[in-house]
Amino acid sequence: MARKCIKTGTKTSSGQTRSKSLRSTKRTFRPNIQKTRIFDPETGEYKKVKVAASFIRTLAKRLQQGKKV
Repeated sequence: MARKCIKTGTKTSSGQTRSKSLRSTKRTFRPNIQKTRIFDPETGEYKKVKVAASFIRTLAKRLQQGKKV
């Protein structure tokens, strides 16, 4: 299964590592994907989803403010 956030769409990206002598080698930047349970108010049940840690922080902030997810 691909490393991809269901909500934000964040996925693995590529780039280069630069050493002190400016040699470059290819590398990948992976998103911090976590499995978490999110409460669905429409059905009244919890759902297990794979989301990025950045979305978990955003979700907590939105729930605190009473905004819709």
